[in-house]
Amino acid sequence: MMNLKHLVLLGSLLLHITVTRGQGFLHTQDQKIVNEKGQEVILRGVGLGGWMLQEGYMLRVRSEGQQQHVIRRRLEELIGKERTDAFYTGWLANHTRKADIDSLAAWGFNSVRLPMHYNLYTLPVDQEPTPGANTWLDQGFAMTDSLLQWCKANKLYLILDLHAAPGGQGNDLNISDRDPAKPSLWQSVHNQQKMIALWRKLAERYADEPYIGAYDIINEPNWGFESPDDKNGCAEQKNEPLKKLMVDITAAIREVDKKHIIIIEGNCWGNNYNGIFPPWDNNTVVSFHKYWNNNETTDIQKFLDIRQRYNVPVWLGESGENSNVWFRDAIHLMESNHIGWAWWPLKKLGANNPLEVKVPAGYEQILDYWAGKGPKPTPEEAYPAITALTENLRIENNIYHRDVVDAMIRQPHSDQVVPFKPHTVGLPIAAVDYDLGRNRYAYFDLDTGNYYISNGGTRSTGNKGHTYRNDGVDIVRQEGSTPEVYYVANIDAGEWLEYTVTVPQSGNYTVRVTTSAEASGGKLYAALNKTMTATAVVPHTGKATDWKTVSVGTLQLAKGANAIRIYAVAGGFNLKTIEIVKDARRKK
Repeated sequence: MMNLKHLVLLGSLLLHITVTRGQGFLHTQDQKIVNEKGQEVILRGVGLGGWMLQEGYMLRVRSEGQQQHVIRRRLEELIGKERTDAFYTGWLANHTRKADIDSLAAWGFNSVRLPMHYNLYTLPVDQEPTPGANTWLDQGFAMTDSLLQWCKANKLYLILDLHAAPGGQGNDLNISDRDPAKPSLWQSVHNQQKMIALWRKLAERYADEPYIGAYDIINEPNWGFESPDDKNGCAEQKNEPLKKLMVDITAAIREVDKKHIIIIEGNCWGNNYNGIFPPWDNNTVVSFHKYWNNNETTDIQKFLDIRQRYNVPVWLGESGENSNVWFRDAIHLMESNHIGWAWWPLKKLGANNPLEVKVPAGYEQILDYWAGKGPKPTPEEAYPAITALTENLRIENNIYHRDVVDAMIRQPHSDQVVPFKPHTVGLPIAAVDYDLGRNRYAYFDLDTGNYYISNGGTRSTGNKGHTYRNDGVDIVRQEGSTPEVYYVANIDAGEWLEYTVTVPQSGNYTVRVTTSAEASGGKLYAALNKTMTATAVVPHTGKATDWKTVSVGTLQLAKGANAIRIYAVAGGFNLKTIEIVKDARRKK
């Protein structure tokens, strides 16, 4: 666990790149987003997914019904309404705080996307005391005000994103907390009117705030207007209700706010713009979302063409949920084409984001029960677990994944390899602490990310262990280890890992590795530049956690930093530690 000062200062360890901070109102200028000085601004942002709106997968809910209102109802069944209310109070208080925003700024981001749940700002239509009226709630506005102040203190732009619209904007239920038993956004004029009124209210409140970067007026609509069989609107050709609603929202905003950028999103999770164009406002940005596909120019050509045809900026409004290799390649593709981005999310239970929320004791019992795989926890068992979960949300209790931030901020601009941790001779080096950098530069792994949309539905994962780091390297936690012990697993022939080691005195040094193998056949060697040891045979030890130390050979190292690589000639083994020790043999 790190203190907050240490966590924020870790940003200074990243290679510095020029980041344009807040310089007055953003607006569009032909195909670019610029500030008041006319400087182009490439938005480098993170979405605060899970704060105002929980999505079940972020909480590792495996059962049906992953919408927030379902999770809340299930918690009430377990621990009662009063304790559930206390849980949500703690959740909203702890998930995102000033320290989170300070850290984002220190790490090199210049913007924040806030996914809003409408029910923190106004009552649902069916709960309004007077039909057709809008009861405004203080909570959402107060939370937004606080977030804006934290952003302003760091000169970060805040982008408001309506993630959960009244009634819900699609058939992907959990992303908008939609209850399919009630009229959706598209089935209720009252829901649409409430949404328009909410945007007018927000625009009126923030009209003169230069650190509000833009209004992202509807997140990922996914609805078949022409055919109910087209559940998510991917085959939609006209999109007439979507366009009408966005035009009406724009008109309401412009009644009170002439300054801020309006961001629009197409159908099919933000990507189907059939029938939407041409743009109806001269300060508009076209958003698209990108997940699990290749990172070549052809994969975004559609939006490059839109930008050119309509002379309008485009923005990658949401992406993420993949490996560091995918992150680096996607961001490099965006910035090479002068496209800003917002990554998803800042934190959740899982390692492929900047911050990881730790799983508290007893929480898995709740998840197993909801999934029908375990007994029902008693209130006395369940309540401490979810209370601990809210405490684990606090940034000082999160696990900071420096490798994820490095892949997003530094690696798109640099091939330089930097140490993940300081390593010196004579002390065991954890195999999982290989250097920071791109695949083929700091390490080489054959399975580097999830490209299932481009690969015909075939899923891969990068790190199969889903823990510790988010590169392609497979990392596993040794079961039952306290404190936690991690090792590199599933090593394939041709893969390698690099470690920068500080050597106090030049000379010959012996390389030893601690390995395990459930079968025979593994082989490896160590190398420094073009000098390599002989190939060593990895012994068959039995179980994955039956470890044996093997001497690989000797390398001549210079005083100072040495980049040593461990190469797998034949795979099928695991690697726990590397140790580099002074060769005790005397020269004759």
